[in-house]
This record gives sequence, structure tokens and C-alpha cells, in this order.
Amino acid sequence: MKNTLLRFNDALYTTCIWVAGLAVLAMSLIIPWGIFTRYMLGSGASWPEPVAILLMVLFTFVGAAASYRAGAHMAVAVLSDRLPPALQRYNELLVQLLMAAIALFMTIWGVKLCIATWNQFVSALPSLRVGITYAPIPVGGFLTLIFILERLFLGDQSHRRAVNYEQVDDSQEAL
Repeated sequence: MKNTLLRFNDALYTTCIWVAGLAVLAMSLIIPWGIFTRYMLGSGASWPEPVAILLMVLFTFVGAAASYRAGAHMAVAVLSDRLPPALQRYNELLVQLLMAAIALFMTIWGVKLCIATWNQFVSALPSLRVGITYAPIPVGGFLTLIFILERLFLGDQSHRRAVNYEQVDDSQEAL
């Protein structure tokens, strides 16, 4: 059961990385296109800027979940590093519980925000509902919550091969 859950979370993490990476790639193509149409063609397209912003939101929330699992998120450890080892364990638990509360808040209130804005449309993209544009908030919160629960019950998984690409398996070490 544990291995199945870890493999599922590895696939979820990899999906998060791909979604975030593709969002950055799309932004890096869309923004120059917007600049090209504005300055070279003399008629700027209205869609590149809002689409780039939406991709940035997607990248931020999905990428933050992946960053959390990888242990690459921002952390200020000045105080916690100086605590005695016994208190460090309690501090780690407190941090995880607070992170879970924030992720749960993002998920619940993000869904409510999506529902409340579902009947509104983005002015620059009239076929796109505002509720969809807010969807990365609850999705990112839910993904982060999954990784928090994984850390609480199964420990830190930042050492796994799916997370740490530079790790060499014992069976594949160079001679």
C-alpha cells in the first residue's frame, strides 16, 4: 500500500513539474509574440498578456506544490535550527499542521471562489470563464495538501528518484 501511494505521488509530482514547465514554456513563447505583434505589426493582439498571466498563476500554484514535495520551498530556519532536537520534531509537526491548514483553506475557499465567479467571463478572452482562471488556487492547494499528508505520515520524500533526478541508484553506479 505504501509503495503504491508513493508511486502515485511520484507520478503526481512529475505531472506537476511538467504542467509548471509547459506553462513557463508557453509564457516564453506568448510574450515575445505579443511584443512582435505590437511593435512590428503595429497592431497588438489582446490575448497574449492575459494568457501569460493565467499561465503564471498556473505555474505558481502547481509549481509550489511540487516545490513543497521536493523540499525546495522557501523556509526561514533561523529559529528552528537552534532548537534542541526534541523541540525540532514538535516544531516540524507544527509547521506541517499549519501548512495543512493553509492548503485546506486554499482548497475550500478556492473552490468557493471558482463557483462564485463561474458566470463571469474574462473581457480579453470572452469565451473563458473567470471561475476557470481561479482554478489553479484550489488545485494547487489540494496537491500541496496531498504532499503535506505524505510528509506527515510517510516522512520526507525529497530523496526519491522522481524528485531528485541527480540521485544515482546503487545498481547503476558508475564504476
